[in-house]
Amino acid sequence: MKIRRVGAYGVSRDPSGWILLARNSDASEFPGLWTLPGGGVEQGEHPDDAVIREFGEETGLEVGITGLRDVTADVEVLPNGNLEHTDRIIYDVLPVGGSLRAEVGGTTDLVEWVAPDALEALPLMPFTARVLGMPVPALPAYQVANGGVAARPASVQRFSAYAAATDPAGRILLTRIAAGYPGAGLWHAPGGGTDHGETPEQALHRELAEETSQHGRVISLLGVSHRYDPAAVGPEGTPVDWHVIRVLFRVVVDAPTEPIVSEAAGGSTDAAAWFSLREADELELTELARGALTGIRAETAG
Repeated sequence: MKIRRVGAYGVSRDPSGWILLARNSDASEFPGLWTLPGGGVEQGEHPDDAVIREFGEETGLEVGITGLRDVTADVEVLPNGNLEHTDRIIYDVLPVGGSLRAEVGGTTDLVEWVAPDALEALPLMPFTARVLGMPVPALPAYQVANGGVAARPASVQRFSAYAAATDPAGRILLTRIAAGYPGAGLWHAPGGGTDHGETPEQALHRELAEETSQHGRVISLLGVSHRYDPAAVGPEGTPVDWHVIRVLFRVVVDAPTEPIVSEAAGGSTDAAAWFSLREADELELTELARGALTGIRAETAG
């Protein structure tokens, strides 16, 4: 069965460059492997809060976030045969309090500062190896269980990728939310939910093409936000406990064309257009689109 989760993790180094890692316990899916401290984002929780909470639970340290390092995704076969897609948000963090200690009764059982030249000898989780620039190992091979996609639960956590996209003239690309969807009629940053097996950047390029017929290149990661509505009502008319986690990329469209919505009828977008930043200020915008405008303006101000 295909399942999904979102995790938030922290990269912390001491003044000598040693990295803090935690070892998976027998309660985890892959015991004995070393991982960046962190874990699952709870329903309604901001990923910023999740990495601070998880880091404290696994290491005993209070940390502050100093930067957003990366967002990525991977798919692994679990011992029970489920095919798990994990969206991972990677932060740079700095200890500001607490005392180092191992987690008791959780999914990790040991925490240590590890020298860079000692990383190669440790069995690392693949995503941790990738973040640290080490060779990426293969996980144990398990048989995929028959089943397909899990039924939609009453509680949904959705991971999405969006673009703060401009062209060489400095115009911003926006899309309008279609009738029947939350925020109908508002102008929004192009993008949407990632599919099972997609990385955030892959999803961004697909959504950009479907919603605007544009092709862009990612130049940076602007930020992570979330929105929680425990009583959202979608186009199906069914209430759902809805939590969306959104990553916003800075994108440049080098060869802009007239935006055309190419996604199938009934989709969440009914129009797309280029606007000058001044024109965009006069539009009814979503919170995310306002954030995209702010991020773009910060570049010129800096």
